Amino acid sequence: MSYQAEICHRKTAWPKMRHTLSIASHEPANWLGALLLMLFSGIILAPVLSVLLNAARVQSGDKGRTGTAEGAFTAYYLLRTVASRMSDLLLWTPLLNTLAVAVSIVVGALVVGITLAWLIYRTDIAGRKGFATLLIVPFMLPSWTFALAWTTLFKNHAIGGQPGWLEAMGIQTPKWMAYGYFPIVIIMTLHYTPLVILILGNALRRIDNQMEECARVLGASRNVIAFKIIIPLVRPALLSASLLIFADCIGEFALPYILGLPVHFDTLSTSLYRAISTRQFGVAAVIATVIMLMGMITLLLDMKMLREAKRFVTVGGKGVMERRRSLGRGRILAAAVPLTFILLGVAIPLLTLFLSTVMLLPGRFTADNFTLAYWIGHNLDTVALHNGILLMP
Repeated sequence: MSYQAEICHRKTAWPKMRHTLSIASHEPANWLGALLLMLFSGIILAPVLSVLLNAARVQSGDKGRTGTAEGAFTAYYLLRTVASRMSDLLLWTPLLNTLAVAVSIVVGALVVGITLAWLIYRTDIAGRKGFATLLIVPFMLPSWTFALAWTTLFKNHAIGGQPGWLEAMGIQTPKWMAYGYFPIVIIMTLHYTPLVILILGNALRRIDNQMEECARVLGASRNVIAFKIIIPLVRPALLSASLLIFADCIGEFALPYILGLPVHFDTLSTSLYRAISTRQFGVAAVIATVIMLMGMITLLLDMKMLREAKRFVTVGGKGVMERRRSLGRGRILAAAVPLTFILLGVAIPLLTLFLSTVMLLPGRFTADNFTLAYWIGHNLDTVALHNGILLMP
């Protein structure tokens, strides 16, 4: 291009760009996008960059350890967390515990959630509409309510304080049942199963039953229908639910703190808490970075699954035909499955917590042991409450 042609091109390019910017400035969606970008930068990008900087810069009080000035860039915290004698305690053991818990919860939630979703949305089980609502309640309750109910029932002599109900009744609960991996997985499975039911149930409702009917007419067996038609159509929903549960389990803090710390069962979140509480801010930043990276990878995989889901959309000329499999006399018997889940995930935890507020001594179910003093009593001999909770200023 000659010099004159280049000058001419620049003269015509600027008015075009100015015209494009003028049109874009009158579009409300562009202003909204710019506002969301600024909001994203302020509440997400800035904290992430701050964490990354804290992991790579000498923190206050660590000048002697690192041998460099405060604020200087250093790899000390990264090496201490990843490749030192403290690495197993700070990162690797909590990381393995976190992965073991998260994978177990995902598998458990999928097994229970698929079973319940199939019964509710694909059969004529008794009480179907009521169960469809009640099965979501465990996901609405905070996870720490389950942890408090669990310790109320199964707490043993491993830590001080009042004994659990079972121990008060003479039943010794083993440490693995009261604390650590087992109760965390059980409680989190109850908590996240409703998420699988919601996501999978929506996918099951979108499946046109006519495809299954056509396959049966053509002689396909139930296994062929399940693995060739139903599972491919709901696979994106299952993968999305799995990734969401896995990402949430990585950052879960309440349950590992309440049920893990008494037996030194550390996860990434409790290891991060311990680093902060001991003022190891650089190490805490490295652990936080690991948690963020795992969350970002999971999010990217979930976004990919959403794009893949478009390949599994069924297109037809008529509305979706929804038929439910008849269970016959087994309708009432099958209702025991969701009823058991509701008892374990809603009724028993809430009832346990309520009864613990009206009992003087744990695990003693006699008339003289029940009281409303903790609610409306006066001059109580407890350390925290001198009057009932409803009568305090």
